[in-house]
Amino acid sequence: MDFWRMPLDAAQQEVTVSKVNILAYRCKGCRYCIEFCPKHVLAEAQEFNEKGYHPPYVTQGADCKDCRYCESVCPEFAIFVTDEGVTGIGTKDVLPRATVRTWRHRREK
Repeated sequence: MDFWRMPLDAAQQEVTVSKVNILAYRCKGCRYCIEFCPKHVLAEAQEFNEKGYHPPYVTQGADCKDCRYCESVCPEFAIFVTDEGVTGIGTKDVLPRATVRTWRHRREK
């Protein structure tokens, strides 16, 4: 999650850490998972699977926000997401101050 400031209840919040698992032999190369991932965690692999298609692979596993949309949009059930654990909100989740100024500046115009 990206926050523009650290929430007051940050110590009580929990963030689920997930891992995207891909069954390459099931993939038919439709690219739905790649196109519709909101965080662009998946990309198309260079190698072929047994069916002759380019399956997806995880590019940024740490950036997965556990929306499980890739899991639900796959017509071949080639993707599933597993929970790896729970972490808290840290300073890495807070946006830099320069980014916040840019948003406010755009809104005022």
